[in-house]
Amino acid sequence: MQTLRLITERLIIEKLKLQDYQKMYSYRSHPEVTRYQFWKPGGEEEVKQFIHKMGKTGFNIEDSWFQIGIYLKSNQELIGDIGLHFLPPDNRQTEIGFTIAPAHQHKGYATEAVKAAIDYLFNTLHKHRITGSVDPKNTASIALLEKIGMRKEAHFKQSVWIDGNWEDDVIYAVLNDEWK
Repeated sequence: MQTLRLITERLIIEKLKLQDYQKMYSYRSHPEVTRYQFWKPGGEEEVKQFIHKMGKTGFNIEDSWFQIGIYLKSNQELIGDIGLHFLPPDNRQTEIGFTIAPAHQHKGYATEAVKAAIDYLFNTLHKHRITGSVDPKNTASIALLEKIGMRKEAHFKQSVWIDGNWEDDVIYAVLNDEWK
C-alpha cells in the first residue's frame, strides 16, 4: 500500500478526507455533473461510506478502483476528485476519470490535476497505457483529454447503460512513451 500526495502549482491531490463528505456530495449530486457520471450518490451517507471505504484501503494499486481528492492548495478546499481504475490482469494499464465541482470548472484545475495524475502513473508507477472513457456529449472533458495529448481511439455506439438509456462511449488513450 502506498501513500499518494501530489502537489502542483495550485493543487494538492491526495486521499479524500471524511470531513469533506458533504462537499463531495454537493458537487457529485449537481445536475451539471451527474449527466456525465455513472455514480450518482443517493445521499450524504452514501458519500460518507464511500470516502470511509477509500480511507480504509489506502492507495492500493491492487484494488480495482481508487478515488483521490483534488484540493486547492490555498485553503485545502475539496474541489473535485480523480478516479483511477487499475486494469487486470497485470495492472499496467489505468483508466482515469475526473470530476470538478461546477463552481471550479473552466479554471484549468482539471487539466492541472489530470496531468499530475498521469505523470505519477507513468513516471512513478511505470504504467504502460492510460485511458479515459467519456460521454461524447461531454465536450469540455473531450477538449481536456485532447489538450493534454490523449488521442481518440474508439467511439462505441450505445455501449453503456445509464439511467435507463443506452449511451455512446468514447475512449481516449496515451502510451507511456508518448507522454511528455
